[in-house]
Amino acid sequence: MGFPARRLRRLRKGESFRALVRENTVSPNNFVLPLFAVPGSNIRRELASLPGNYQLSIDCLVEEALTARDLGIRAVLLFGVPETKDDKASGAYDPRGIVQGAIRALKSHVADVLVITDVCACEYTTNGHCGIIRDGYLDNDASLELITRITVSHAEAGCDMVAPACMLDGQIHAMRQALDSAGFESLPIMAYSAKFASSLYGPFFKEATQSTVSFGDKRTHQMDFSNSDEAMREIALDIEEGADIIMVKPALFYLDVVYRAKQEFKMPLAVYDVSGEYAMIDAAAHLGRLDRDAIMMEALTCMRRAGADIIITYFAKRAAELLHTREMAAFTHRGHEALKEYLAVK
Repeated sequence: MGFPARRLRRLRKGESFRALVRENTVSPNNFVLPLFAVPGSNIRRELASLPGNYQLSIDCLVEEALTARDLGIRAVLLFGVPETKDDKASGAYDPRGIVQGAIRALKSHVADVLVITDVCACEYTTNGHCGIIRDGYLDNDASLELITRITVSHAEAGCDMVAPACMLDGQIHAMRQALDSAGFESLPIMAYSAKFASSLYGPFFKEATQSTVSFGDKRTHQMDFSNSDEAMREIALDIEEGADIIMVKPALFYLDVVYRAKQEFKMPLAVYDVSGEYAMIDAAAHLGRLDRDAIMMEALTCMRRAGADIIITYFAKRAAELLHTREMAAFTHRGHEALKEYLAVK
């Protein structure tokens, strides 16, 4: 039966109805908060391009993780900004390195928050590239050896999961073998399986990690943003090599890829809501073009609708605050309505 017997608006006439039949929701349980560790103490340096996010010394980073946990966010993605860099990225696998120290501090003081570590060399190389450069080209197999050293160093420091970001061929297989050989068979890998060569990473590289490339670009290893079939091949290879979670990065511009990945592989799926996506929404809100909170929640919900189980986002804290406020308001409203109905009966 069609109209007038079938009226789809019947279930939209109030928030209680809309909530009852809502197909996709977001929760702090879905969020991973990126954190940027820097040397020193008592440092909390706000990122101008990512307001509400900071470079943090380890003491302040622990406080930030505690705040996130109290908002219901139970996982962080850890990046390091070292004091010195070299062409071999030696600081990336140093047992006394910035990330390794941050892992130990977080697991000591906020043990119930999952510590996921970004495994890449770009923050630690003088040229900003993701591995070993030979003759102007990223040497894949030489870089695999570097990536496995970083991986094992993070595992030895006590991280809960590793997340390789450099898009090297064979990196998941190499990391899985290295972890298993070192006795970390149970440590999962979240693969940046379909990471596109996007211009949306600008604020991250220029300000958050200060790792902009000094020459060339990353298009020889990150994916061409024109391709989606290739993304499926990348994901399939990562799963075959031992990935436990797959990822699409960026998120908003690539929801078609997210949807395809979820439909084809039925694997736990993460998206990275990257710095440029955050910066665009924040800038538009400051210009009065958009309602920041409204568009934030719409964007995050659309990522879930496309198939994302995990959302790595700089919006995590604000979204968690808003979800808590809305939940409490709805609870209070339901209580008042129930009381009114009870009193009317009495």
